[in-house]
Amino acid sequence: MKSIFVTVGTTSFDKLIRRICSLEVLQIIKSHNFTKLVLQVGNGSYEPELEKNNDIEISWYRYKESLHNDMKEASLVISHAGAGCILEALRLQKPLLVVVNEDLMDNHQFELASQLANNNHLIYCTIK
Repeated sequence: MKSIFVTVGTTSFDKLIRRICSLEVLQIIKSHNFTKLVLQVGNGSYEPELEKNNDIEISWYRYKESLHNDMKEASLVISHAGAGCILEALRLQKPLLVVVNEDLMDNHQFELASQLANNNHLIYCTIK
């Protein structure tokens, strides 16, 4: 079973969770033969609706003591640009897409993601 794990860590990044749960992105996920999507939504206010796509098993939670098992089981990790989440995915040698939160006041997420991308450790993007 090909699965995607999405994490926002302890932050609120509703834009990322909403985008992942959009019909457009769910169709892309399905077209790449992923059958499971696990979302760690942090302290955001958005709660995913699970009825949108019957072809993909979707589950979500706010927090767990450790994300290790979810990352270990994933075929792909999509993460905010938090250093802890990035390092865990890299330790597990998981394909990693980092989504930079442009709403944050400073650009430390962009700097971290772009440097690691330059070193071929991950791919990064923004919600746009």
